[in-house]
Amino acid sequence: MLGIPLGLGQSEYDAMLIPGGGLLVLPLLSLAQEGLAWLTLGLVRPWGEVWPRWLPYLGGRPVPVLAAVAPAAFGAVACSVYGVLLVWTTLHAEMDTTTWGNRLMTACYLPMAAWGPLLGAVTAHYYRRRTRR
Repeated sequence: MLGIPLGLGQSEYDAMLIPGGGLLVLPLLSLAQEGLAWLTLGLVRPWGEVWPRWLPYLGGRPVPVLAAVAPAAFGAVACSVYGVLLVWTTLHAEMDTTTWGNRLMTACYLPMAAWGPLLGAVTAHYYRRRTRR
């Protein structure tokens, strides 16, 4: 984002086709991911079972189980597919990188491959916890 080369060759940056305002893509994507990660915490914390009080008409009422489970399950499947594609691409892509750049990129992105299955596990636990009463 800042133009600091982190092991990628210039051809890789050129292939990204992100000129000018496209530099905002990375920070905005990061903010969106952080927001979704906070919502994931709602699956394992008690505050994820009740709507916040400041919401009109819903505040203080229980969150319907399917309102939390359906998007979380979709997210788990999407993240799992993305994780498989990420690992496959990492192992098979021919990129213009230095050795340390490739290792750094792999170390940074590999934990993302676990996000889908872990989200699936907490979604199943949320469902079981909320429907066993």
